[in-house]
Amino acid sequence: MDLLKQRILKEASVLTSDVLRLDALLNHQVDPELTMEMGKEFARLFAEEHVTKIITVESSGIPVAFTTAQEMKVPLVFARRKKTLIADPDSYMERVPSFTKGIVTDIMVSKQFLKPEDRVLFIDDIIANGDAARGLIKIIERSGATLVGMGVVIEKSFQVGARTLREQGIRVESLVRVASLDNGEIRFE
Repeated sequence: MDLLKQRILKEASVLTSDVLRLDALLNHQVDPELTMEMGKEFARLFAEEHVTKIITVESSGIPVAFTTAQEMKVPLVFARRKKTLIADPDSYMERVPSFTKGIVTDIMVSKQFLKPEDRVLFIDDIIANGDAARGLIKIIERSGATLVGMGVVIEKSFQVGARTLREQGIRVESLVRVASLDNGEIRFE
């Protein structure tokens, strides 16, 4: 998506050779029009997969996952990172590290919302090492649902996350692939 690349160059900032700050686009502020375009693109890419549910991890993946779900006319489920007082005790749970947050958290999805007959499309904002993605994929597998693929807004292709998922036979479609953040410069593939 050329528009997304232009916006990244204009509004993102490089913190280190591994970390790209996307607060103005994805992680703190959301541009509804751009987000709708991303959702339309994921819906187009996965149109033939007979998706019954969209899934993501809270919180930054929710806006793009929501617009994808709206375009595909299917429900959105998101994995929670925090257990609440009213959380369903009958949930799938995985412990996952977060590359950008530098912490380990549990992600959980109520068994009520993920069934063996579901065909699930996983949407996420960014993939680096892929730890959260692998955790959510384990949850999907344990539920018996079929993972039809993963749509990622920004793939940091210089890190192993998306590559290892592809090597496992998982279809990963990225809207933008960042090849390098060296010397404070964003370089796309």
